[in-house]
Amino acid sequence: MLEINTSKVSRWDHHGREHVVRVLRRGTQRTVRCDTCGWRKGAQFLPWLKADEHLAEAHQATVDPAGTQTDG
Repeated sequence: MLEINTSKVSRWDHHGREHVVRVLRRGTQRTVRCDTCGWRKGAQFLPWLKADEHLAEAHQATVDPAGTQTDG
C-alpha cells in the first residue's frame, strides 16, 4: 500500500494574494501542483525549490509567510 503525504509552499504576491503549491509524495515519486493555475510537474529532486521557482516566475509571489523575502 502506498502512503500519500502532502506539504505546501505558500507565498504572497504584491497585491496581497496568497498562492499555494502543494508537494504530493507517493512512495518515491513527488508531484508539484499549483492551486492557483493548475500547473503540475513531476519532481524527483528538490520539489520545494521547483515550487518556489514556479510561484516567483508565474505569479510574482515572493513574500514568504514566515517573514523572509525571496525576491532579492
